[in-house]
Amino acid sequence: QVQLVESGGGLVQAGGSLRLSCAASGQTFTSVSTGWFRQAPGKEREFVAAVSWLGRSIYYADSVKGRFTISRDNAKNTVYLQMNSLDPEDTAVYYCAANRANMVVTTQRAYDYWGQGTQVTVSS
Repeated sequence: QVQLVESGGGLVQAGGSLRLSCAASGQTFTSVSTGWFRQAPGKEREFVAAVSWLGRSIYYADSVKGRFTISRDNAKNTVYLQMNSLDPEDTAVYYCAANRANMVVTTQRAYDYWGQGTQVTVSS
């Protein structure tokens, strides 16, 4: 079992930046890919970004490409999501998730473990 805990959310003005962290604990957090998803009020949860275990494969949703950067520090069992040029449309609860098969995919059901989420609010 892997436990994931997100942090770093908060309130920021449009154009600002935030860095989210996803810390893993429990079962050894090895050979798993990690993804970030988000759910805005009244909308379905959507894929944001994902990174493979060694960072060789990374994929972004078109809506965040060029603004968000996913990275990981396996020594710290932590995955990050650097979010720049934030827009009110980015307001959502952000979740991290882990895939035991180390697949970099956008499909939510492919992910085995989920965190509880962290709120990001971007004001205009």
